[in-house]
Amino acid sequence: MKVKPPLFALRFFQWYCTPELADYIEGDLMEVYERRLKNGRKVKADLLFIIDIVFLFRPGIIRSMDQSPKFYHSVMLKNNLKLAVRNLWKNKVATIINVFGLTVGITSALLITLFIYHEMSFDAFQPNKERIARVIMEYGFEGSTDKVKGTFTSTKVAPVFSRTFPEVEKGVRMTDADMIVKLNNEPVLESNFMFADSSFFQAFAFDMLEGNPTTALNGPDKVVLTASTAFRYFGKEPAVGKTLLIGNNGTPYEVTGVMRDYPTTSQIKFDFLASFSSLKANQEETYFNANYTTYLLLNNQHAFGPLQEKLHPFMENEMKGSGASILFYLEPFTDVHLRSPYADFTGSISITYLYTLGGVALLIMVIVCFTYINLSTAKSIDRAREVGIRKVSGAVRSQLFWQFIGEAFVLSILAVIVSMGLAILLLPTFNELLNKELDFANLFTPTFLLGIFIASLLVSLIAGGYPAIILSRLQPARVLKGVFKNTPSAKILQQSLTVFQFAISLFLIIATGIIQGQLNFIQNQKLGYDREHVVMLSVGWNLSHQQMITLKNELKTNPNILHASRCSSSPVNIYSGYSMRLPSMAENEVISTNANPVDAGYIKTTGLQLLAGADFTDEQVDRTRAMNSEEDKFYYIINESAAKALGFTSPEDAIGREMELNSVGTIVGVIKDFNFQSLRTSIQPLVLFTASWGNRLLVKVKGDDMEGTLAFMQTKWKQLLPHRPFDYSFLDQEYEKMYRSEVQLGQMMNLFAGIAIVLACLGLFGLSSFMIQQRNKEISIRKVLGASAFNLLGILSGNFIRLVLLAIVIATPVAYFLMREWLDGFVYKINLEVWFFIVAGVATLLIALFTVGIHGLKAVVDNPIKGLRSE
Repeated sequence: MKVKPPLFALRFFQWYCTPELADYIEGDLMEVYERRLKNGRKVKADLLFIIDIVFLFRPGIIRSMDQSPKFYHSVMLKNNLKLAVRNLWKNKVATIINVFGLTVGITSALLITLFIYHEMSFDAFQPNKERIARVIMEYGFEGSTDKVKGTFTSTKVAPVFSRTFPEVEKGVRMTDADMIVKLNNEPVLESNFMFADSSFFQAFAFDMLEGNPTTALNGPDKVVLTASTAFRYFGKEPAVGKTLLIGNNGTPYEVTGVMRDYPTTSQIKFDFLASFSSLKANQEETYFNANYTTYLLLNNQHAFGPLQEKLHPFMENEMKGSGASILFYLEPFTDVHLRSPYADFTGSISITYLYTLGGVALLIMVIVCFTYINLSTAKSIDRAREVGIRKVSGAVRSQLFWQFIGEAFVLSILAVIVSMGLAILLLPTFNELLNKELDFANLFTPTFLLGIFIASLLVSLIAGGYPAIILSRLQPARVLKGVFKNTPSAKILQQSLTVFQFAISLFLIIATGIIQGQLNFIQNQKLGYDREHVVMLSVGWNLSHQQMITLKNELKTNPNILHASRCSSSPVNIYSGYSMRLPSMAENEVISTNANPVDAGYIKTTGLQLLAGADFTDEQVDRTRAMNSEEDKFYYIINESAAKALGFTSPEDAIGREMELNSVGTIVGVIKDFNFQSLRTSIQPLVLFTASWGNRLLVKVKGDDMEGTLAFMQTKWKQLLPHRPFDYSFLDQEYEKMYRSEVQLGQMMNLFAGIAIVLACLGLFGLSSFMIQQRNKEISIRKVLGASAFNLLGILSGNFIRLVLLAIVIATPVAYFLMREWLDGFVYKINLEVWFFIVAGVATLLIALFTVGIHGLKAVVDNPIKGLRSE
């Protein structure tokens, strides 16, 4: 009995080779196999047999090069590529649709992937990133259940934690500010100015080009510049050792270092880094006055848990008898940019948005692959005779399979090459849309190129796999007899893919519409104040009260300027921690509130609505400023929420009542609740109190001649405040910054949802073309028998209408639940009305009807004799 080698290996070369080559391999290889059996064990012979098959034989076994499997397969590869190119050229319509779809889909996916890669790689260059923690502070007052939580800490936290806990290697206190710096004797307001402890360069890695990083920030009035900033101020001259005049008073700062510009993927960005001791605040021994950000460098990445367990008991002991509760939490530095509810210095983004965009990219590629599969299976009738003839000529299934996969791979590679070029061309526009600095060089990194190649292979296998299997399985006898037609399974697949394509498109239409609806709601929501035509000017904290009065009076000489008010915060974002109480309340009972120091005219300037009482007057501001007698005191305007929290039954009931905030004062007004923070949060108690200090000036203008009004304001500014640059912005711009992530998501969803819909329609356009071509004879017969154009269009489009209706049934509940989850992130939001889903479904149906109707109308108006003759 003849000994048989491993069955799997036999099946391998029988399936993979031509019959002639299989006979040759079986003869020679079996001789070698039997010889090995005589000289050794069967297991070893079997293993060597498998190795010979997989690696196409060892040297010495093949007698001549023209019989070598390697030579054979190289020839077959070339032939398959030639056939692939010829078939693609022959079927121009399908090729154009597939190439266009793949190109647009891959370009979209590349741009989205670049954006996701950019956001995911934030701070990857930091070697200590796994050991750095950002400190989050939570505080409240005894007797109050309200807690306030944020990234603010006092100057005491870093030094105390460094001394107390062995897990803390270094503490770094930081804060950003707008500072005046003189350039060529002209004041320049630098917004990317930061203060940090001397331990900054030990915790964070930045490349120092000049100066010593360990001593650069030791001592007050020292500053490190980035390379681009040093060039801007000193040109090509060495910057270290030079002096810059910084601040309102022109304090001389010594330049002690120049560092390389930070990467665009850094959450800590600045042009100037000054020593924290310059603020004269580093000796404050209090946990209050929390206006700074604290980072801790831990001694190892596993110290987060043990240190967190120690913090709460430590702080409970520290705050005994203070009447307040302060707790600290550790937030990993690697979570700050994408997973934190609190923004970083550059503006963070939610990782949910990245998942959403990644899902959109995946859906676009799914639509593209489905289009390819649909068109390929629809064209299988045209390719059937080719397959039958090739099989009769000796072609085996594996050769046909790899030929069709090769066609898909050629298309994918062609689309990838074009897509890379398109992505590079479109990247500047894409960056402008997102206000980002994505670098096209990332497209050519080894990781990215490998990912693109693997994606191309996957697209080729997914898109070309099913058509290749179907076509390679065709029976040549049935094909050559002309009885072949698409199998029921192929038709079911076509219909299923069409349903999913339009389900994806409908989902994107609904999601895009809801996101845009929420954005429109945010932009047009009546917030309770007027943000139109309000100019914000940076006046600094040191501007005297008398200078401010003079400036306001001079500005009001222009009839286009209506009101002006100095304040600490605009009504867009008031975020501060205070406590308020009535004298009649228990001694330890307080209510947490936000508060904002303002002067006279704040209500008129911002358009807040008074429910009772009156706006602040200049006399009241002067009394607060003086505080020289018992009559001098604070005056308060509270919102409805604060009035209810204090127990007042009506706004009028609060007027004239005494209240404690900074000190005892009088409530002179109650304003209607307004959204002074993001619409993601509910309205909290708010107190406006009289003050003559603040770093902002709000100016309400008519808006009739904005350019002329701004020019007038600049002229007056230079006359009265020559030491400060004229730096302004608009209140509505500040409001829009709060929703930058949502706006970016909405813009990208608009763009890529539109692309997905176009691709789905393109696939349906090609599919309907082939399907109607296959029914030419039926259409012609029906026309001869008297069928009307309307009846014929109904017959041709009826099946597609059913598929789209099924897509609507699938996509609507999915879109409803996912978008409801997204809207739950907002306290104030739109309602998901039924009519919106109906409109989206009708729009999808109309799009499908229009797409199919183009081919259907052409078939209906054609001469029936032409259709019968073509058959």
